[in-house]
Amino acid sequence: MNLFIILKLLSSITSFFRQSIKVLKLDSAKIFAVLFTFSLCLSLSFSAFSPSYAKSSTQNSGANPAANTSIAAINVVRMGYQKSAVLALVKQQGTLEKQLSPSGVSVKWLEFPSGPPMMEALNANSIDFAAVGEGPPVFAQSAGVPLVYVGNSSASPEGLAILVRNNSPIKTLADLKGKKVAVAKGSSAHFLLVQALSSTGLQYSDIQPTYLSPADARAVFEQGKIDAWGIWDPFLAAAQKSGGARILRDAKGLASWREFYVTSRSFADANPQLVKQILESVDKVGKWAKKNHRQVAEVLSPQMGIDVASLELAETRRKRYDVLPFSNEVVAEQQKVADTFLSQKLIPKQIKVADAVWKPK
Repeated sequence: MNLFIILKLLSSITSFFRQSIKVLKLDSAKIFAVLFTFSLCLSLSFSAFSPSYAKSSTQNSGANPAANTSIAAINVVRMGYQKSAVLALVKQQGTLEKQLSPSGVSVKWLEFPSGPPMMEALNANSIDFAAVGEGPPVFAQSAGVPLVYVGNSSASPEGLAILVRNNSPIKTLADLKGKKVAVAKGSSAHFLLVQALSSTGLQYSDIQPTYLSPADARAVFEQGKIDAWGIWDPFLAAAQKSGGARILRDAKGLASWREFYVTSRSFADANPQLVKQILESVDKVGKWAKKNHRQVAEVLSPQMGIDVASLELAETRRKRYDVLPFSNEVVAEQQKVADTFLSQKLIPKQIKVADAVWKPK
């Protein structure tokens, strides 16, 4: 397709969405859901173009990446990862390359800043496999992305919490009424915040939510411009170690905070043995990570720009490294996340999480 035509089409679609938002007078939550779905549609339409938001590297790259157009005869597996997650360690140790080398399959790594763009890339057939938190696959499934869950990690609720400053007068969750609380929209922390408020009899409308990325939220939190902050490790640990924050409520009893391993249904069905090998590599590295907190912190520190001491604290409470089969209990947990986001009008329609659980043929 001619690039001029594509740009003209993109401009027309963007104009349409702007007019729709004005005419329908959508609130911010609905706009968020619309734009998330819109971005997924665009990534599918223009999947012939390389995604600008990912940084890629190919290890053991003797195979031709073009061979990946045929999933059944795959020569390259494309792994989407975040530099703070378990797949970053798998990449650093070269475990997956060693696992797949005898089969003649090489590995291409693509780095993403967060889970939502990884789901867009999965939808656009730009990656084959990813590890994300609770929220992104829920949003993706509601937008029609043909993803499947192929496994999950143990829960790490201690690594997810609502913070206040040390000198804050806020002592209980009930004290959050009328306060400004920062959280990343659609994230695990967003789900925790809704659950925490409900547990003390408050409605979400009783607070003033402020939707910010972790980096932006930390800045305004330290400046005293917000009253509380819903956040996860290692950003949680960094805030604690700085001496300016204390935990008001962690996620124990409210949210699980797991890692979810996802791929496309077509990839999983065509490559069940490859999916098994990827999960085996993740589990192997995870077992090492659980016993070597200091070494993990030293590996991740230069990648994340967070000091080793903060990362080591995060590692002591992190259990999101292993690989477990998707149980009925986990399905129920994810369904609760989906239903909660639907009640907040963050996703456009109800979904059934069980429909996205992979069942090898």
